[in-house]
Amino acid sequence: MRRIRDVITEKPWLAWVLFFATLIVVFLVGLFGASIIERRSETQYLFKATKPINPMEPRNQVWGEAFPREWETYQRTLDTTFATKYGGNISIDMLERYPNLVILWAGYAFAKGYNQGRGHMHAIEDVRNSLRTGSPQPATCWTCKSPDVPRVMKKMGVAEFYKQTWTSLGQEITNPIGCADCHDAQTLNLTITRPALVEAFQRQGKDIKKASHQEMRSLVCAQCHVEYYFKGKEEHYLTFPWDQGIVVDSIEKYYDRVNHVDFVHYLSRTPILKAQHPDWEISQMGIHAQRGVTCVDCHMPYMTEGGVKYTNHQIVSPVKYITEACQVCHRQDKETLLKNIYDRQDKIRELLSTAEEVLVHAHIEAKTAWDHGATEEQMKEVMTLIRHAQWRWDFVAASHGASFHAPIECARILATSIQRAEAARGRLAAILTSLGEKLPVQLPDLTTKAKAQAYLGFDMRQFSKEKASFIQSEIPKWDKQAQEREAQFKNR
Repeated sequence: MRRIRDVITEKPWLAWVLFFATLIVVFLVGLFGASIIERRSETQYLFKATKPINPMEPRNQVWGEAFPREWETYQRTLDTTFATKYGGNISIDMLERYPNLVILWAGYAFAKGYNQGRGHMHAIEDVRNSLRTGSPQPATCWTCKSPDVPRVMKKMGVAEFYKQTWTSLGQEITNPIGCADCHDAQTLNLTITRPALVEAFQRQGKDIKKASHQEMRSLVCAQCHVEYYFKGKEEHYLTFPWDQGIVVDSIEKYYDRVNHVDFVHYLSRTPILKAQHPDWEISQMGIHAQRGVTCVDCHMPYMTEGGVKYTNHQIVSPVKYITEACQVCHRQDKETLLKNIYDRQDKIRELLSTAEEVLVHAHIEAKTAWDHGATEEQMKEVMTLIRHAQWRWDFVAASHGASFHAPIECARILATSIQRAEAARGRLAAILTSLGEKLPVQLPDLTTKAKAQAYLGFDMRQFSKEKASFIQSEIPKWDKQAQEREAQFKNR
């Protein structure tokens, strides 16, 4: 203190510098505090200025009355014009783009039709129109498509909901994915509305209620963007196979232990595991999740309008909003960041293509072996190798953004897929030779979706005709019943 006084005595102007510096610091701290109070007051005013939202309110437009900025951006999920190198939200016929998928899913509804998922507000429309729902499906397929689901689950019970048929609940499930799927209507807190995620955590000895707010910014997405299966032939109980872990190897062991089979392959007779969309699982293996970055940080970045900061609810590839989603942390220019993204995607796409080619050969060579008298005992190991190889390929192929979320893990998974598929082909070569069959087995022309489906004997015109008839006859009934229920709801 004496030293400071001496300095000030010798240099009196320094006292004025310290005085004004202190004034500036106090002013800035006060301004910051006032801004926080103002924003909190504004948020409370915006929410309280409108009528309260009913618990489990499924209509997104009702929420939009209280949160116009979020609602405006959420409606942009209807836009289907944004394309990236491998996706975006444009409508893509994935079987047309990658014909080998038809062969890989022979015996499963995905071989009939598989389009890239569009924005969340298209969820009901797309699942209604999909050729896959032309085949009998359980009501469990509705689980991730609508905020009507929790309401119906509460009304009839979770287990009973799963036991219904997809068509029997068509008139109940009408509002596309939205606000009530992730937010509590009273507190606006992020919330879990699907029991399968809670149950998966419980079986691992975890309490999802203890998750932090930052963790919830990914867990609300993990309600749907995960690998799952329908447990029980009659129950169709939605189950996440995480009991032994979330990596591909652990889930594979789980499925083998419970003898789960999604479908038996039409050509190779292999009991196949069909991956759904293990986006959350793979994202947890990447550097972003390991650094605490969440799904919302990248896919729903913060925006500002005037003095208001809000979350962009368009829920789209971060490529569309590189400045807000990426450059908050990364200081490179847009072109460099985009190149970084596509470099990783290109390399994983190359590995995916290799795995697909090897698997297609394995399925057709297995069919040839069966056709020439191969026995169950001879083919047992082959089918296990094909099952594991295809599961690992599909785990990456079915995951949205996997090649960006965790490229190193994806490369490892695909390497083991190719290794197992090649091992299966090696054993098939020995079997075919012992049966007197000439190698190599000649493959049919599979260069287009139409040719691949024709090879399987599909009558796509008949499939399309039946689906069109269903849409024209059933969906108008569903919509009429939904409108009647809506009118009753408004009059209460």
